[in-house]
Amino acid sequence: MRRSGGLLSIVLLCAAALSGCGTDTPPESPALDRIAQSGELRVCSTGDYRPLTHLDGGRWSGIDVDMAGDLAAELGARVTMVETTWSTLLDDVVAGRCEIAVGGVSITPDRAERAAFTVPYLRDGKSPIVRCPDVERYRTVEQIDRPGVRAVVNPGGTNERFARETLGDATIVPYPDNNTIFDTVADGRADVMVTDAIETRWQATQHPGVLCAVRPEAPFTESEKAYLTPAGDPVFTGRVDTWLRTARTDGTWDRFAKPWLG
Repeated sequence: MRRSGGLLSIVLLCAAALSGCGTDTPPESPALDRIAQSGELRVCSTGDYRPLTHLDGGRWSGIDVDMAGDLAAELGARVTMVETTWSTLLDDVVAGRCEIAVGGVSITPDRAERAAFTVPYLRDGKSPIVRCPDVERYRTVEQIDRPGVRAVVNPGGTNERFARETLGDATIVPYPDNNTIFDTVADGRADVMVTDAIETRWQATQHPGVLCAVRPEAPFTESEKAYLTPAGDPVFTGRVDTWLRTARTDGTWDRFAKPWLG
């Protein structure tokens, strides 16, 4: 292992498994057993949430993609990315297509009912992104939720949920490709997209002078992002928690984030 802290890991694993540490039987973990046998960590991601994850022509990139590679190295395995969608991500984890899902996964009650979350690693919230001349027109939910306003959403995730639950008068425009969805705002096919503040900041840097993030420092909502792991495997989730806490404090996450966020 690259990092120290083995005693802490053992304590956490024992506590998570609710078993004594003086026995000859180690805590059971289906995920860790499979990873050890296969030498592979399978990671589900949508590949459409820059700067955390991006899939382009078969090539994966993003902060969480690099983090997944670091976790795999910690587990002595190689990483295999498994493409999914926001509509099927939870089902894929539950069905065992991957050991972990990454890439902007918000903690929600419905996901927590069927799977397990790691400790949060990002705190964020929903915020608008618009054409730069329109910033003052769409600073509040009330300004967005008006007849004639076209709010574009990517189906299946918390962005669509926010729009369906909050926007009663605006026209909600579903758009299936989250990699190109911001172009619909830039070229005038839609007026606004409400998404996570970290994504609005990133997209604004990719469309300078065209798209602007609206008050990303004061989003409409508050949410936490974490990694999603299978239910019923607290040993594995605890192992990931220990790695994640270390990565967020020893500069690993910052090193991966710097090329994207500066």
